[in-house]
Amino acid sequence: MSFPLLTATAVLPAVGAVATAAVPAARRTAAKWLALLVSLATLVLAIVVMVRFDPGGARYQLTESHAWISDFGVRYELGVDGIAVVLLALTALLMPFIILAGWHDADPLETGSKRWRPTQGFFALILAVEAMVIISFEATDVFLFYIFFEAMLIPMYFLIGGFGDRAHAGSDENAAAQRSYAAVKFLLYNLVGGLIMLAAVIGLYTVAGNFSLAEIAQARANGTLHMATSTERWLFLGFFFAFAVKAPLWPLHTWLPNAMQESTAPVAVLITAVVDKVGTFAMLRFCLQLFPEASKWATPTILVLALISIIYGALLAVGQRDIKRLVAYASISHFGFIILGIFAMTSQGQSGATLYMVNHGISTAALMLVAGFLISRRGSRLIADYGGVQKVAPVLAGTFLIGGLATLSLPGLAPFVSEFLVLVGTFTRYPAIGIIATFGIVLAALYTLVLYQRTMTGPVKPAVSAMPDLKARELLVVTPLIVLLIFLGVYPKPVTDIVNPAVKQTMSDVHKTDPKPAVEAAK
Repeated sequence: MSFPLLTATAVLPAVGAVATAAVPAARRTAAKWLALLVSLATLVLAIVVMVRFDPGGARYQLTESHAWISDFGVRYELGVDGIAVVLLALTALLMPFIILAGWHDADPLETGSKRWRPTQGFFALILAVEAMVIISFEATDVFLFYIFFEAMLIPMYFLIGGFGDRAHAGSDENAAAQRSYAAVKFLLYNLVGGLIMLAAVIGLYTVAGNFSLAEIAQARANGTLHMATSTERWLFLGFFFAFAVKAPLWPLHTWLPNAMQESTAPVAVLITAVVDKVGTFAMLRFCLQLFPEASKWATPTILVLALISIIYGALLAVGQRDIKRLVAYASISHFGFIILGIFAMTSQGQSGATLYMVNHGISTAALMLVAGFLISRRGSRLIADYGGVQKVAPVLAGTFLIGGLATLSLPGLAPFVSEFLVLVGTFTRYPAIGIIATFGIVLAALYTLVLYQRTMTGPVKPAVSAMPDLKARELLVVTPLIVLLIFLGVYPKPVTDIVNPAVKQTMSDVHKTDPKPAVEAAK
């Protein structure tokens, strides 16, 4: 039997989470180093997966299949296509930076505080989320995917509610109440979506008789499995609703600003750069592959919702006074672009959407982590409390600027390529929607540059006059992310070469081809 590489990538952080939690209470530093080493080892396994993956080979590779709950047709089935591979790599890549950035976020509070911050628990929960996200990207059994799609809510709930941001105005009790509200809201929204999906999963089993993604898709393709039109549409809506909550798509997005505002910066990155990607990934893997006709039926409505997310998220980002809420609404706008690319039903749009998931993860991590370093120095999330930072901390200001420019998709930085592909892919089939979506770029430039101007330029405010610049650990976190933003902005081919064959297969699932150009190229 060949080495179960995909299982190892998920089991390693899960075992690491247990080991980290078991470290004695007095050995906090040892727990941090253990979590970091486990995340680095997981990254090595993810790199091995990428190296062994053949973009021109079978659709699902490195597959594993074992009987699990035979009476109900549930199997332990794993496999990765090009889309899953790059998202698995993104998850494994970001985890060491998240751990390093949160190195002191769970240290004990000052003497006399009513709150206890168990360091071991904080890092164990982060590793647990990593394990569940990775296996969600790998699962090709619908029921197996559902279990971990829902299970990741538990550690995320405790990360939001138990390890909130210290930059709070008001009493400890008020801050704890806000954290509790954000955590409960996150959990309830996602649980409702998950329960609706569970009903759809059960409905899919009654129709198909099993949960294997490959078998169901093959049966649909060769005509041995027939779904009534109404049945397929209801099942699609059950799956899509859960994924839209996770994504998050307007109007199911309202949990995200609260969750990101109350979380530490590394946990905020974990939410929007890692966990939320499971929702958009699942739209490609499950909605389009299992329910192709229903996907086409729902496309006009979903495109309108994605367009609203783009404009609405950007407009609200412009008006924010809180740095974290601004980044949260910007992410809602960016997820609108991702969903727009998925349901434009063009190869450019879906390739751009997948590339956008990767690039958004890197750019949001860079911006939010630097913002977290800024907030930890000043002790405030409010934009108005800053000014003139670039004069006292030029490296911090410079990295913040690069993260912001990536967020507005400046040419030469990674998000530009993906956003351009999404807009081109959308315009070729839905020109009006493509044109309106471009206003999101203008608004992104507005909220990003205004944020930089108000925090980094102008007179130095007394409260930031002694602010220290980035330290060695913080530079170790930010520098690789900036290098990746520049590299993928100039040369995205390594990612697109992996993604494009999987996108072609997804297009084939929904029986769509790219529109022919309105004007033929001159010969």
